[in-house]
Parts: sequence; structure tokens; C-alpha cells
Amino acid sequence: MITDIDAFLRYFDGVHRRALRDIGALPPEAERWAPSSGEGENAWSIGEIVRHIAGTRMYFARAYRGEGWIADWEVPITESQSSWLPALEASAAEFHRRLEGTPPEWLTRKVQMLDTDGVLSGWRLLMMMLEHEIHHRSQIDTYAGLQGWPVPDIYGRSAEQVGLQRERQRELHPD
Repeated sequence: MITDIDAFLRYFDGVHRRALRDIGALPPEAERWAPSSGEGENAWSIGEIVRHIAGTRMYFARAYRGEGWIADWEVPITESQSSWLPALEASAAEFHRRLEGTPPEWLTRKVQMLDTDGVLSGWRLLMMMLEHEIHHRSQIDTYAGLQGWPVPDIYGRSAEQVGLQRERQRELHPD
């Protein structure tokens, strides 16, 4: 459980940096790429997904603040690849602005769900926002992999690099 808004924002910053890294690694042809089929969200271009990530941060921020599940932030245009990272940076700054200094008890207060009688704790709502963002970052990474574009390793190590450390770890931690 998250008990401090500053700790949450530091965690958010890490998720945000990984989004910048992955989206920043996309080649120029990503600007014009979109799925060849699908409807609605399943047909969004990468720019549309980036815009969605940027905008929904404020949707969740408003819900957390008790201001309703309302998207009220004018999301920067993301039609060109050169606008993707600035849009994410602007939304991260606004997200910080809206959450910094909020009372610690907001993390445990109950927030009414969008379309059900259910409620969830503020900290869970914030984690929902992060999962949403990671879902869409993974969507972009999957598209990149399918196109043969580079996909950065999540923590700077590939599965193969980690596997090479197995013997060393066995030596350090014998049964």
C-alpha cells in the first residue's frame, strides 16, 4: 500500500521515464503507423495512444481528488512524432501539480467508481492509473516488436543477459 503521495509520485516518475524511453526509441516510420485492422481504440495510431496516455493521467487525478471521473485537461496535439515526448512531459508536470501536497488521508479514503456502486481506496485508484499507462506502453512496445523496431529492455538487461548471471548466482547462493 502507498502511504505517502511523494513516494507515489517518485514511482510514477519511474513509469513515466520508461514511457519516454520506449516511445523515444521508436523510428521515424512509427509516426505514420497504425494497426491494419480494428475499430475504436484497437485501431489507434501510436500518436493517438500517446495522446490517450497523456490525457488519462488527469482523468485519474481528478477522480483521486474527488472531482469526478472527468477528462478536463486540453491534451497537446500528438500528430507528429516530435510532439509525443513533449505531450507526455507536459502531462506529467500537470499530474504532479494536481497531486503534490494532497492530504495523506486521501490515499485511504474511498472513491466512488465511475459506473458502479463500488468504491476503491485512493492509493488503488492511483495504481489503476499506472496499470493503465503500462498497458498502453506495452501495447506500443508490442507494435514496435511486431514491426521489427527496437524495443528497449525494461531495466537495461535482456533475458539473455540475466541468464548469463545464473552460474554466478549459484556460486553466491549454493543450495
